[in-house]
Amino acid sequence: MRVLGMISGTSHDGIDVAVVDFDLDVDRQALRARIVHHTSMPYPDDLRRRLIEALPPAPVGFDVVCELDTRIGQSFATAARQTVAAAGAVDVVCTHGQTAFHWVDGGRALGTLQIGQPAWIAEATGATVVSDVRSADLAADGQGAPLVPLLDVRLLASRVEEGAVAAALNLGGIANMTVCRPGADPVAWDIGPANALIDAVVTDAPGAATFDRDGELAAGGTVAPVLLDALLGSPYFAQPAPKSTGKELFNLDYVHTAIERSGVEPSLPDLAATLTELTAVSVSQAVTRAGVEVLVASGGGVRNPVLMGRLGELLPGVRVSTSDALGVPSDHKEAVAFALIGWASAHGLAGNVPSCTGAAGPRVLGRFSPAGALPAPLDAWPATLVFER
Repeated sequence: MRVLGMISGTSHDGIDVAVVDFDLDVDRQALRARIVHHTSMPYPDDLRRRLIEALPPAPVGFDVVCELDTRIGQSFATAARQTVAAAGAVDVVCTHGQTAFHWVDGGRALGTLQIGQPAWIAEATGATVVSDVRSADLAADGQGAPLVPLLDVRLLASRVEEGAVAAALNLGGIANMTVCRPGADPVAWDIGPANALIDAVVTDAPGAATFDRDGELAAGGTVAPVLLDALLGSPYFAQPAPKSTGKELFNLDYVHTAIERSGVEPSLPDLAATLTELTAVSVSQAVTRAGVEVLVASGGGVRNPVLMGRLGELLPGVRVSTSDALGVPSDHKEAVAFALIGWASAHGLAGNVPSCTGAAGPRVLGRFSPAGALPAPLDAWPATLVFER
């Protein structure tokens, strides 16, 4: 089965896609995967601007939600059409869409909204589309996030078999981590901001840049300790897992409030340096508390040498690498994860990991826009997942 995974993350910069060929062995014990295509497609500038303007804490009406749901769905459809033209037809598309709001109150996730109308994708590709993948977990009293542990626990299996405490770290807009240890259920949670706040202040500054390319701003700045302490003051960092967060909390207002509380007036390079240090410190604290020995990183943050360098300094006893070494491109690991979720849903298999999301049990994720017959459901997950190169 060939599955196209699609996601736009909390950086809101565009759509990551990955086409994965899945082949189940005759004995159904091994699932072999081959990534045949992966890329990123930016949102049109006006759509990205319109989306950012509508995100919390901005007040919006249903007219704006309808407009963005349609336009983002059309952008996903265009990306899917171009992907099919480049890589060939697919059987299933699994679309995460764009998170517009993740409703958390008192540490409990009460609702979540991903927009990007899937009917446009179904029309563009003629494939069965799986969408709204977080709601089933949330309805089972889970956080609805993170969902990448479905892939992470399989990528880390060999490290755990060797006796190591291993973790998969995603450095997207929000940093999340899956921790696997011998003889225990995996756990996962959103740590806090990775690139979200850095992107927000760079985008807000005069100029055309929307992120700190190669960490150049942070490299030219100096960390402001008083501001760093204010940024680390959110009660979220001390909450136990499972937990989830997003730009509802970690947004430009969060930075402005911390600046006012600290009484400093940082330059843009100093602000970028301080926000990069915020990510490095919060992530390293989480890694250390979990007793992680092997850390496999992915996401846009791995391209920031300042961030990765600080993680190396703050985690001297941890073996740090990227998911590329395990056969999954670090820039597009989440798209690959959603392709795996799409394969699972099409085969009637659970796509959440309850010990990671806090859900009452395993759930088949998503709703279907069917274009054809689905395969017969499987009774259980294959024992292994192998990425072929």
